[in-house]
Amino acid sequence: MSEHDVDAGRRNMLRVSASVVGVVGGAAALIPFVSTMSPSAKALAAGAPVEVDISKLEVGQKIQVEWRRKPVWIVRRSDEMLANLGEVEAKLRDPSSELSEMQPPFAQNSNRSIKPEVLVLVGICTHLGCSPTFRPELAPADLGPEWKGGFYCPCHGSRFDISGRVYKNMPANDNLEVPPYKYLSDNVLRIGEMDEEQGVA
Repeated sequence: MSEHDVDAGRRNMLRVSASVVGVVGGAAALIPFVSTMSPSAKALAAGAPVEVDISKLEVGQKIQVEWRRKPVWIVRRSDEMLANLGEVEAKLRDPSSELSEMQPPFAQNSNRSIKPEVLVLVGICTHLGCSPTFRPELAPADLGPEWKGGFYCPCHGSRFDISGRVYKNMPANDNLEVPPYKYLSDNVLRIGEMDEEQGVA
């Protein structure tokens, strides 16, 4: 083997090595750049849709997630809770949610939900922004014998039924907000998006 052949072999090996190092280095340089293109946790909280698995949500239970820096409640209502909705309608300020734009058209009814048993609400009182408490029990001593379950705001006393509809003569004038949402499957919700047909009353 001549000296010329050895030098040519070394040159080829150096070229291949340099190319490999260049590709690896270029890829390493791209990783931070590409990662900046995906939304941060802060951006997600600011407005990106949130997916929620409700497969383990028990009847009568409430869970809370965050969307747009707001608490969003998901409640699985019992048959009894749904049956009680009609009993309180005469006492509500806006039983069909027609006075406000704080809900999608699919929520302009007594259930205020896509599936009757699953309620989705923004957990902020429409009076001054306090967070109401979930009070599903019937006729507790502090809320009186006519209480059929719902949400009570301890800040100024506003009361909402188990669909988030405000009672008459309360500090809050509007029902609790229903955010836009849709089902991705029987047990997965996406809060922050809805199907086009859901936007039509």
